[in-house]
Amino acid sequence: MIVVEKISDVREIVKDRKVQGMSIGLVPTMGYLHEGHLSLIKKAKENSDFVCASIFVNPIQFGPNEDYNKYPRDVKRDIKLLEDNGCDLVFIPSVEEMYPNERLTTVSVSKITNKLCGAYRPGHFDGVCTVVAKLFNIFTPDIAVFGQKDAQQVAVIKKMVEDLNMPVEIIASPIVRDEDGLALSSRNTYLSDGERQAALILNKSLKEAEKILNDGERSVEKIIDTVRNILESEPLCKIQYVSCVHPDTLEDLKMINDKALIAIACYIGNTRLIDNLLWGVDV
Repeated sequence: MIVVEKISDVREIVKDRKVQGMSIGLVPTMGYLHEGHLSLIKKAKENSDFVCASIFVNPIQFGPNEDYNKYPRDVKRDIKLLEDNGCDLVFIPSVEEMYPNERLTTVSVSKITNKLCGAYRPGHFDGVCTVVAKLFNIFTPDIAVFGQKDAQQVAVIKKMVEDLNMPVEIIASPIVRDEDGLALSSRNTYLSDGERQAALILNKSLKEAEKILNDGERSVEKIIDTVRNILESEPLCKIQYVSCVHPDTLEDLKMINDKALIAIACYIGNTRLIDNLLWGVDV
């Protein structure tokens, strides 16, 4: 596996592979990799010839009171995991490499970024879209793979690509869960043993939502009430939001006709966790 730190090196290597007729796959990450990230590498391998990953904790997508400085990092471990799982190239830039001068340009998607996580993290998706647009310009990938756990991020990036005519196919990969059902996340490392157990309430609430949907319930109000009641039964869980929206437009639903995204964000202790259920859609 090739490890590079400079944008110019990425461009040279990718150009060479394209001359050879190879398609380019990209998996952008912030590192501290787990099985969820590795599933994205696998998906990229299935859909491209030359699989690239990036490891970059992007400062401009963190708010002033968020966890940028303490976000978990272990680059040596990440490199080994990527190599062991068939990644061909990993790009590990410094902040100075990605943002060398005063940044006067921001890529911003409106409307669908003002709800769900975006309502509580102002500016977050501007940071995400800006760095992803930069990575797309650096790698010029044919496909890019993102995890469905960050469902709003997937919808926002798809919209950015559509609106700006970016020649890249966005592939969403299903949520990967631990054996007990907790969605894998780098932030799970913040949880104490008791909080880790309490966090299982997120998946439990979504499984109940899935059950009543499969049994024929279509009222969004009843589905949200069901999820909230289960979450509120856990003393360590503080709900930030429970929403039921269309998976593509993120418009709020009142009744579910064909497909839906039930998205939740909660604090377990001081750790913010997100999870979701995509219903009626094959991922």
